[in-house]
Amino acid sequence: MIRPLRSLLAVGLLAVSGITALALAGPAQADTQICEQYGSTTIGGRYVVMNNRWGTSAQQCINVTSTGFSITSQQGTGNTSGAPVSYPAVYFGCHYTRCSPGTNLPIQVGSISSATSSVGFQYVSGATYDAAYDIWLDPSPRTDGVNAQEIMIWFNRQGSIQPIGSVVGNATIGGRTWQVWQGSNGSNAVVSYVAPSAISSWSFSILDFINDTKTRTSVNNSWYLTSVQAGFEPWIGGAGLAVTSFSAAVNGGGGPSSPSPSTPSGNAACRVTYATNVWNNGYTATVTVANTGNSVINGWALNFTLPSGQSITGSWNAALSGTSGAITARNSAHNGSIPAGGNTSFGFQGTYSGSFASPGTFALNGTACTRA
Repeated sequence: MIRPLRSLLAVGLLAVSGITALALAGPAQADTQICEQYGSTTIGGRYVVMNNRWGTSAQQCINVTSTGFSITSQQGTGNTSGAPVSYPAVYFGCHYTRCSPGTNLPIQVGSISSATSSVGFQYVSGATYDAAYDIWLDPSPRTDGVNAQEIMIWFNRQGSIQPIGSVVGNATIGGRTWQVWQGSNGSNAVVSYVAPSAISSWSFSILDFINDTKTRTSVNNSWYLTSVQAGFEPWIGGAGLAVTSFSAAVNGGGGPSSPSPSTPSGNAACRVTYATNVWNNGYTATVTVANTGNSVINGWALNFTLPSGQSITGSWNAALSGTSGAITARNSAHNGSIPAGGNTSFGFQGTYSGSFASPGTFALNGTACTRA
């Protein structure tokens, strides 16, 4: 769940969503502790772990491992008739301006050939909490702010808490029976799937839940999947709760996303042309991405690193994450599909100091591209 930036308060009996501002940390090593309110870091070169304490001023600390995290200290106490105190989680995709490394999200729902995930939870007794998996969807390929539709999968709940809205029926998804809740928290619509008993680990299709939600809401194939997340919403206590494992892969028509976007591939299916116009301490760059493979690419993310001293000040025809160093460019709504043998272009303007140079390598959806 995305949580309130500062004072977007929850109402009703729920796990309420809002906006989170992330205080960024460096890449995680094993057993890294985060106590900063919105502290976050990366694991596995692919996912982001965030502390995300938003509903209390009391300290919360998490211990980040190479495969997940555990809550080591949770001193806040929430009102069980209202909102939880936090949502520490690990995610893949884009969450309030920060995108996980090399992700190909956002991607249009209709362009997804498969979307799978696996998660493992460790539970404790004597606390009030839910263990939740979040799926975020929006009509636009947004990488910030609150998405229009939230899907929550409650793997476990303890104590007198309940999801947003009211019960609207049951559904059988992934071979399991779920109680379905539906409502709104005032910022976004929410559909929640609640397990009748605790699930400690599960590998499942994200698309199965999206497809069921499509039958209940305005979500359709033109909407975008922006992120998936797994974590806990504690109300009372929670030390010892852990996400022991997490993985996610979303595949479009162009092939699967890769956990190693910077790793060169001998069978690159893309070619990049990088054309620049340089003056004084400024420049523009036009980047043309050609699909040299045999199938259409639906939804793309291009990763590259700007040389030292360069900074981006504006862009067009793509959504860019980062302004210097590691950059990820994601398609706009109108150019997300690149047919076999076709190409698309985007551009940006920037400043530089010292000698001007071009990025050395480019990777499209995790596959290294050749240079024209």
